[in-house]
Amino acid sequence: MLNLNISKPQSTHHQILLPKYKPFILGGNASFAIFPKFISVRKHENIRVGQVRSTIKAVKTLTKKSTTTDVKAVITVQQTVGGVLTHLGLSGGLDFIVDVLGRTLLIELIAAEVDPDIGSKKPTIKAYAHRAGKKDNENYYKTNFKIPDDFGEVGAISVENEHHKEMFVKNIVIDGVSGHSTTFTCNSWIHSKFDNKQPRIFFVDKSYLPTETPSGLKSYRKKELEILRGNGTGEHKAFERIYDYVVYNDLGEPDKGDELKRPVLGGAEHPYPRRCRTGRPKTKKDPLSESRSLSVYVPRDEAFSEVKQMTFSAKTLYSVLHSLVPMIQTSVIDSELGFPHFTAIETLFNEGFDLPAQSATGFLGNILPRLVKAIADVENNILRFETPEIIYRDRFCWFRDEEFARQTLAGLNPCNIKLVTEWPLKSKLDPEVYGPAESVITKEIIEQEIGGLMTLEKALEQKKLFILDYHDLLLPYVNKVRELKGTTLYGSRTLFFLMPSGTLRPLAIELTRPPIDGKPQWKDVFQPCWDATGIWLWRLAKAHVLAHDSGLHQLVSHWLRTHCCVEPYIISTNRQLSAMHPIYRLLHPHLRYTMEINALAREALINADGIIEKAFSPGKYCAELCSAAYDQLWQFDLQALPADLINRGMAVEDPTAPHGLKLTIEDYPYANDGLLLWDAIKQWITDYVTYYYPEANLVKSDNELQAWWTEIQTVGHGDKKDEPWWPVLETSDDLIRILTNMVWVTSGHHAAVNFGQYDFAGYFPNRPSIARAIMPTENQNDAEKEQFLNRPEEFLLACFPSQVQATSVMAILDVLSNHSPDEEYLGEKIQPYWEEDKYISAAFKRFNGKLKEIEGIIDARNADGNLKNRSGAGVVPYQLLKPFSEPGVTGKGVPNSISI
Repeated sequence: MLNLNISKPQSTHHQILLPKYKPFILGGNASFAIFPKFISVRKHENIRVGQVRSTIKAVKTLTKKSTTTDVKAVITVQQTVGGVLTHLGLSGGLDFIVDVLGRTLLIELIAAEVDPDIGSKKPTIKAYAHRAGKKDNENYYKTNFKIPDDFGEVGAISVENEHHKEMFVKNIVIDGVSGHSTTFTCNSWIHSKFDNKQPRIFFVDKSYLPTETPSGLKSYRKKELEILRGNGTGEHKAFERIYDYVVYNDLGEPDKGDELKRPVLGGAEHPYPRRCRTGRPKTKKDPLSESRSLSVYVPRDEAFSEVKQMTFSAKTLYSVLHSLVPMIQTSVIDSELGFPHFTAIETLFNEGFDLPAQSATGFLGNILPRLVKAIADVENNILRFETPEIIYRDRFCWFRDEEFARQTLAGLNPCNIKLVTEWPLKSKLDPEVYGPAESVITKEIIEQEIGGLMTLEKALEQKKLFILDYHDLLLPYVNKVRELKGTTLYGSRTLFFLMPSGTLRPLAIELTRPPIDGKPQWKDVFQPCWDATGIWLWRLAKAHVLAHDSGLHQLVSHWLRTHCCVEPYIISTNRQLSAMHPIYRLLHPHLRYTMEINALAREALINADGIIEKAFSPGKYCAELCSAAYDQLWQFDLQALPADLINRGMAVEDPTAPHGLKLTIEDYPYANDGLLLWDAIKQWITDYVTYYYPEANLVKSDNELQAWWTEIQTVGHGDKKDEPWWPVLETSDDLIRILTNMVWVTSGHHAAVNFGQYDFAGYFPNRPSIARAIMPTENQNDAEKEQFLNRPEEFLLACFPSQVQATSVMAILDVLSNHSPDEEYLGEKIQPYWEEDKYISAAFKRFNGKLKEIEGIIDARNADGNLKNRSGAGVVPYQLLKPFSEPGVTGKGVPNSISI
């Protein structure tokens, strides 16, 4: 038993009383000439107070003589952007006094093991840390301890922040315990004790399964998880770290008007993943909806780093949404005004777009250095966009059918095309409601377009026909969308034929409108052709299909499959896996920052009347469509790249082929490069998992791991909890499959559908986000028909997004396509808690080496003239799955996590 002699203060309260006189500060080191008399601090059992540096005296109650070891601790604190000004104001002055007194951080050492003699925890040892120096943007705090020699290893550290403001602690290093140094990687915000009296606990960098937890740490491990789960009540405060679930009930604003009311996503009517609970009060008009606020709670450590905030990620996206977009909207008198001619579109990149004179040049020039070239003259700022790479290389690529087809395999949304396996094409929707189910794309049309190369039957047998099928998903929304002002919608099917060259040739587009206003179902087929009228109808039909593809890319391939479905993984990982759990540490780099970008999306992107609703199909029904896609299409097992390719008929299992798959289209850039990444990720995770779970029964007996996987299924994705396709978690192989799936989605899949957004959609005729006009053949209107025949270009421009829609989306896509200067790329840098483990360190180095090898393979593929889907005159090389990148809009680079 360890007793400590201490000098006790007269009072045990922790209020700091200011002296009636001002302290006299001498010289450049700012030391007090006279110390205030009336400063009292919280009583701490194991410290001597009243001195700048705490001294600990250990006294043994046993008869044998006590011996101690001098131990040093260094705490590295990241200086915040406003750190140099933190002494201003009352709280800053109080914090300055605390620093001078050497009582900035109270550090408590916790023994890893219990006392073997009495079977209970060893007394903790506490000391105040004082500021000891600064280098670059890091401040260093130090303290000394005298630790009894029988204290053993330090297993955890408790940290209490005595300042009135939070601090970001990078790490803590204890030097001298058992003859070596011990590191505690923190990378976490430490709240002020005046906000929350509960100190923070950090565990040693060594990872432990629950059953291997050192005896002295078991209760701390359990308690820390309880704190992170919270109690499910009250509104969460910004400094809290509570992870909990709730449905998506904050997208609408019914209190502002019925037109802004949106259905709750999550539940039987609109199945959906769960998001992080904020606890905000309900709206007045709708007790099921949560009120909105200017800032959306996310657990404190999920927030962006300050580098991300100050460059482009959070603050720039926020600024574009809340400052630039309103400027654009006010600069155009008619929000529905389209572009009068294609030259006006070119002007956005050449001459620029006039913004209101009152806009702030500093904002435009400093926050958005790439996106906006701010030219300050007497009255105006000019918004001028960078020319996207595909237009820079080939100005007319967007007009060509071969590029339209190529981008289904190597573009922004390469994960929707699938093999045609049945003929005729038929809808699964109720024909009583939606009209005849069978497609009007006939055998004769297909064989005519194939041009005698083979029969339809041979094309099906030889796996030559492919389709973008947006018919059944979109058709239920067509009539509702057509009630909205300024937009329209169809169900669509687009067929392609695989040519001997390995490229795809578009064959036909079918557009369908269900029965409406007493009119029967309307559907028509459009084909590439050699007459003027037919080719303009084909171009209009392509514009509609591209708008469908853009909307489903943004809502399903991007938002749903990555951002939205990953959030439950993040919540469960923090609620059920201790920070010292090896699987927590494996996943943590892949789950960082996602919750904050998701919160920002709910605030201003996918919310009622947000950018997505205003500028993408299907308008105000975007959220409902996203829910329908989740209900009908999303399966956890199919998020794995090999399973996805097989499910779409784009590959078959073949043990003799690379990656164990034979691709249906050999030159499929997304699949080819993605499988390289998939295999590399799987091998790294296999090395990692088998190291920590060498025996078969360890996975099944890991109570934290089992609770984690159960909660993801039954709560995070609770609307699908009874689906039979959920993988079981009983063996290390099961765990490897589950983790590889998650890491692929957060890294490779997200990179493939995100970082090419500006390059492929920045010039919006290549990928219009919305279609605003019906096909001229739908209604037999003579005046409309004559207008189309006289000026078909006007019809295409009228179908494209308006000026406000196009420029707003272009601004958003530029930011979303950007890599931060502090981007953390897949496999680039080892996490600090793995560096000292020789096995894990070696495995990570192999992973890093494999990714560098993949870079070279992708470069070689892009230089191969035989691979026509990724090389050729004016063709942008497919680089979206190249692992590494420099900052900016580069069209390459695979970050660890969904950080934008």
